[in-house]
Amino acid sequence: MKLSIIIVNYKTKGLLKQCLRGILAAHLPFDHEIIVVDNNSGDGSVEMVRETFPTVKLIASARNVGCGAGNNLGVKRAQGEYLLIMNSDVALFDHAVKKLLDYLDEHSRVGIAVPRLINPDGTTQLSTFLFPRFLVPLFRRTPLGKFPPAKRILRRYLMSEWDHHETRPVGWALGACLLIRASAMRDVGGFDERYFVYVEDTDLCRRMWAVGWEVHFVHAAEMVHYHKRESAESPGLGAIFAYPTRVHIRSWLTYFRKYHRQPTPPHSL
Repeated sequence: MKLSIIIVNYKTKGLLKQCLRGILAAHLPFDHEIIVVDNNSGDGSVEMVRETFPTVKLIASARNVGCGAGNNLGVKRAQGEYLLIMNSDVALFDHAVKKLLDYLDEHSRVGIAVPRLINPDGTTQLSTFLFPRFLVPLFRRTPLGKFPPAKRILRRYLMSEWDHHETRPVGWALGACLLIRASAMRDVGGFDERYFVYVEDTDLCRRMWAVGWEVHFVHAAEMVHYHKRESAESPGLGAIFAYPTRVHIRSWLTYFRKYHRQPTPPHSL
């Protein structure tokens, strides 16, 4: 089988339904399977998938195991040569999937290929990054990021001065949509389940680079991402105390403890 599409769902029944309809409507011209991992949503998502999308392979977890662990459940069941890890808030385009697949077929050392994610209004989302320094998460998630030195660092980290109209290697990419070579995923052992949510994508890409697999942005492959930054919703000092921000910073602390004194990876700040 060419492709396994893996979607982890938690309480996004409406988005999931829309996402699955879009995938089926694309009539992808190669052997593929769709795997939905539901993290004990309790919102009718499981019943909706069973009743409306009987060809979708459903894994109904008895508890919310988080993003990385949920994806690992899907990866263990997947039979595809390539794994498309995607969120339910991404609209899949068939031409974009083919461009990503062709790119991996033609570039044997690339372990992860990522599309250009665009907003519903057609503007480009900043979804590729350099590997960060320790203070970057605080700059990004708190008012500290408004000071000029922090702004300069964040522009580099977010790669915001690059127009995203060329294909190139990047440090890491947002986990909303990643096309991963299954053999590369086996080499790194899947997602690190110590991250419940956030930063598991950063960690995965770093481990790819560490074992010789590259991460590339493919500019001609476009997908729409209805992105909602929950950890940035609270204004001012409220952001510091908001639950999503605290979870995000906790994940970053796990990341920096893990890689303390490790060699600096390619494409770092």
